[in-house]
Amino acid sequence: MSLIRMTGRLRYAAPLLLVVAVAACSKQDEAAKPATSAATPAATPPPPAVSAEVQAMNADALREAATKALRENRIYAPGGDNAMEYYLALRDKLPHDPGVTSALTDLLPYTVIAAEQSIAREEFPEAQRLAAIIEKADPKQPALPRLQQSIASAQQAVAARAVTDEAAKTKAAEDAKLKEQQRLAQQADQQRATEAAAAQQLAQQQEAARAEAARQETERQAAAQREAAERQAAAARAAAPAAAPAQALRAVSTPAPRYPPEALRSGTQGEVLVEITVGTDGSVTNARVVRATPARVFDREALNAVRRWRFEPVDAPVTTRRTIGFSPGT
Repeated sequence: MSLIRMTGRLRYAAPLLLVVAVAACSKQDEAAKPATSAATPAATPPPPAVSAEVQAMNADALREAATKALRENRIYAPGGDNAMEYYLALRDKLPHDPGVTSALTDLLPYTVIAAEQSIAREEFPEAQRLAAIIEKADPKQPALPRLQQSIASAQQAVAARAVTDEAAKTKAAEDAKLKEQQRLAQQADQQRATEAAAAQQLAQQQEAARAEAARQETERQAAAQREAAERQAAAARAAAPAAAPAQALRAVSTPAPRYPPEALRSGTQGEVLVEITVGTDGSVTNARVVRATPARVFDREALNAVRRWRFEPVDAPVTTRRTIGFSPGT
């Protein structure tokens, strides 16, 4: 097929190609999409419009490759294997071929659309490649300055957004770190408060134990002093010369003592040896417990009972001892 015939058919099929090309834009762009979308630094030189491999092909190979690329809707992508690059390389070899010029004119609008879509998707390397193709195809293309400015502006916006995102991430990390430090500080304060409360409780328990020990020691010493005093009194009485026989006491009223309810319920029995002093009018003027078995169970009731006792009047006060027994059966 001659290039003139192919160009004529291309013009005849231009409306159909436009529909097909627009429908295939997304597929072609996906094939040309890099592994990661990242803004190309402004200092990076634009890619060549035509790859070195395509430039090295001869005219016949370029015609065949261009025809196949059109048939497969590879108008501008992927790089190095598309109709635009093949026709650009063919124009370099045949600059006055009207068919090549016409083909580039027909395909250029699709490349402009693809470049705009790449900019919108922030695929800047692809957008720069397409802009280089457009510039080589028609340096005076009205959309070219706008595309180049859009690429530069979009790259700057992406770079600024990256800085903003990085700053936001940094602040979020700092906020998280500060929150963690505050949590740890609060946890440490709670731990110290718990330890302080435990130490205070231990100190109170120790103080209570010391107070109880002191009380028991005081009671023990008091009991030892009483026992010593009783032994001394007994020894003094034993060493004293025998006194004149005391006047005999004749009881008038000796009410029995009340039985302690606790001892009665438990069936406890015992006896209390009391020492009483009877006044001249026959009343008990003094009474004390000399010995009690068991201790401090029947003492109070025994003393209450003997203080109510009455005797016939005597010439002089008389001190005597009486044993009061406590038995549940009596």
